[in-house]
Amino acid sequence: MSTPALTTAITQARDLLRWRSPLRTELWASRLMAGLEPAEARGFVQELVAAGRPETRLTLAALSALAVTTAAGTEPDADVPPDLYTAHGAEARDALPAWVRRMGQVDCDGAWYGKADRHGQQALAALSFRYRDGKEPHVLIVAVDQVNGGLAVDALVEEPKFLDDLSLEAAEPRVVAGRILDALELTDRVMGAAVADTYPAVRPFALARALTVPDPVRPAPDDTLSRFHDLPATEGAEEAFAKLAEFIGDRPLWWSPARVSQFLTSWLPREAILSPEAISAMPDVVRAWSRFAGADPDVLRQVDADAPRLPELMADESLAGFGKRLALSRLHSPDED
Repeated sequence: MSTPALTTAITQARDLLRWRSPLRTELWASRLMAGLEPAEARGFVQELVAAGRPETRLTLAALSALAVTTAAGTEPDADVPPDLYTAHGAEARDALPAWVRRMGQVDCDGAWYGKADRHGQQALAALSFRYRDGKEPHVLIVAVDQVNGGLAVDALVEEPKFLDDLSLEAAEPRVVAGRILDALELTDRVMGAAVADTYPAVRPFALARALTVPDPVRPAPDDTLSRFHDLPATEGAEEAFAKLAEFIGDRPLWWSPARVSQFLTSWLPREAILSPEAISAMPDVVRAWSRFAGADPDVLRQVDADAPRLPELMADESLAGFGKRLALSRLHSPDED
């Protein structure tokens, strides 16, 4: 007797056999894979094999097309090994029309990365693909939350023209693929991570596509800081920028009024030990970085609002964190013989 899940899969696969679209079928399989609880997956696959219908063979082939690439990297679920889906994939593909064998057979022909919003609180990582026959070009776009440590929070698949409305810079595919894999893995590890409702259904597809890019760079570096060459020619500027770079860390696209204020009024007084020259140079250094990061008027106004208080805040040792207090006590203690 067919379960509701099997009946639904047969109905949907029947339509997909008429569409003859590898991309539609892979996206459908991604939604299907995401909706299967680990405890259900094995029984569902067994039902597909037992039914032996063209629709169930297509389902097996589509699930296999996504799972076969994940076998080389992060698994979709620790309780659902890829070989659960791939064990019967080849046999199912061989019994179906030739277009089915194009699923998963794609080449990456471009990559982009940049801000998703005005202040870079989210970044967008995009990879473009096309099947080996040149048909159905498509773009995978993953939203990466910069505020919460680099989690993948949404993913979508669109036509290449979708990129025309985004202000993204061209990048190396292997680097962008690495960023996507890093973000997906981080989200998997964070219990209860807040993601968009659309994310789970695209995640298996996103993982599979990122893993088709040869030699993804992991962890994927961000060279934004190294491209900054507008440091003011004032004493203490290099020391000041070193602290700014330490604060910015590996999320340099995120630069908002709130982050500026946190840096100037909280992080520096709590964490940093700076020379008087570096404290004096810091406002100009932060302004220069803010112009490089987009010259957002609200950001620049926040620098002007907070910078005058910096000398006073840096002199207030009650604001220092434990590590800074410990370092200051060592600096102030007499040298031991």
